[in-house]
Amino acid sequence: MLSRLLFLFIAVPIIEITLLIKLGDEIGFWPTITIQIVTGILGASLARLQGLFVWNKITMELQSGRIPTNDMVNGLLIFIAGIVLMTPGLLTDFAGFALLIPFTRNLFKQWIRYQFEKKVRPRDGFMGPI
Repeated sequence: MLSRLLFLFIAVPIIEITLLIKLGDEIGFWPTITIQIVTGILGASLARLQGLFVWNKITMELQSGRIPTNDMVNGLLIFIAGIVLMTPGLLTDFAGFALLIPFTRNLFKQWIRYQFEKKVRPRDGFMGPI
């Protein structure tokens, strides 16, 4: 877990800075800055719209007496997408937009569900509390 956090906080920013420098060399400083600003604004707007839609779905589910687990996971992933899209960088923008697309968000939800089930699944020989 610690190695993943180190990768997240050290390697990803280094990769992001390198990509931004390369992009700046190719298309120029101001177009690169403009791309970062536009993706931040567009991403925040899309995340807000999708977040409001999911919030309304959660409210309707609760009013009808159902637990909106799927919509809550969608809401969390959209929230993460909004945060990631507002951070400067090309990889984070790609990841954020991928979380806003329902198809790729569903793939990510399936992966998360698999990871949780793998951790919760009883190990061989473990019978649980008696």
